[in-house]
Amino acid sequence: MRLLLVEDNRELADWLSKTLRQASYVVDVVHDGEDVEHALAAGDHALIILDLALPRMGGMEVLKRLRARGNPVPVIVLTANASLDGRVKGLNEGADDYLAKPFQIEELEARIRVQLRRANDRTAPVISCGDLVFDTNTRLFSLAGETLSLTPREHAVLEQLVVKAGRTVSKAALSAAIYDFETDADPSAIEIYVHRLRKKLEGSRVQIATLRGLGYLLRHED
Repeated sequence: MRLLLVEDNRELADWLSKTLRQASYVVDVVHDGEDVEHALAAGDHALIILDLALPRMGGMEVLKRLRARGNPVPVIVLTANASLDGRVKGLNEGADDYLAKPFQIEELEARIRVQLRRANDRTAPVISCGDLVFDTNTRLFSLAGETLSLTPREHAVLEQLVVKAGRTVSKAALSAAIYDFETDADPSAIEIYVHRLRKKLEGSRVQIATLRGLGYLLRHED
């Protein structure tokens, strides 16, 4: 999943982005409110982590503009001032969750998982397709009961496919899910990752089908 972190404290942003990347998220980082629109235009983000005290454009104004455009992306607000009035105002402007600074990274990760499940209309933490299982809490895949060993980008591709199992996922969408905007995206590399995943899924009851000109589809065999 690709996340957008909007945080002006560069030390905190660096630590948070590294920690979330270690948890298999792709993370784009911007440090002021005016750069948010450019970041959103550069990629399809599943969730935004938004600080309120931002230079040039405050986080509340960012949130207001985001919702005015009809963008439904989940937003978790980080703030050093989590007063009742502030929380109410933020929720009324369209925030999905609030987390006061300082916070524990485990709590932030748990809140991210909850918002991503809601965004994908899921309540259970486990997603299954045939004998492939993805635990959204641990971020681990298992196949026929055995942990599936994946590289970070293989993991990102398979996560996109399993979350949208039974639906076509375009090559462009997969590319957007695995590259942050500081990396030169190579759409043709998606074919390599899909090929590797097919090898790792051989002999199972799940397969990745290619739909010419449309993308890829994860489906299970009866």
